[in-house]
Amino acid sequence: MRKITVLSMITLDGVMQAPGGPKEDLSGGFEWGGWVAPYSDEVYNQVVQKELEPADYLLGRKTFEMWAGYWPEHGDFWPAINDGKKYVLSRSLDESDPLVTGWKNSAVIKNVDDIRKLKNTDGADIHVWGSSELVQVLLKNDLVDELRLKIHPLTLGQGKKLFDEGTVPAAFTVIESIVTPSGVIIVHCKRAGEVKTGTVGA
Repeated sequence: MRKITVLSMITLDGVMQAPGGPKEDLSGGFEWGGWVAPYSDEVYNQVVQKELEPADYLLGRKTFEMWAGYWPEHGDFWPAINDGKKYVLSRSLDESDPLVTGWKNSAVIKNVDDIRKLKNTDGADIHVWGSSELVQVLLKNDLVDELRLKIHPLTLGQGKKLFDEGTVPAAFTVIESIVTPSGVIIVHCKRAGEVKTGTVGA
């Protein structure tokens, strides 16, 4: 069985929308794109470089479309993204779409059952980057094995969030955590089972 890992840059209030640039995702009138820029430092960059390890990739349609227009021509920085298998969850794209045929090792999957089948095959672990709507589907259906989060010390008050309505209760174990010089909390968590409840106090 393959492991599905969600890798996400988020704010203290859980916003994950458009971390990389001002025009990355303007949906919903979002005005704060590019909010990660002030937090780059040597430690942060080392963590990002480590996360670019070889894997297969599961992407939402919007992220896939954006990346398919960029990474095929910029593979020197991240060779693994072009060499790995890319699966895009989409009801509108199909295998003959130029975006799919134009980015090598790309395939279309249609629904949650397809994701479960993919997870149960042999192969590389599966990384999910960006893809806010896809992440909601994975969390709602308890398909996330690990989280690699970079929590930035700011709040935005609006935007697409990592955890939203429908996320199933789930316990995680922290495997590794560090705080960068710029104040970003970087945490790697592994799915640990069910949430345990109890009473507190005398």
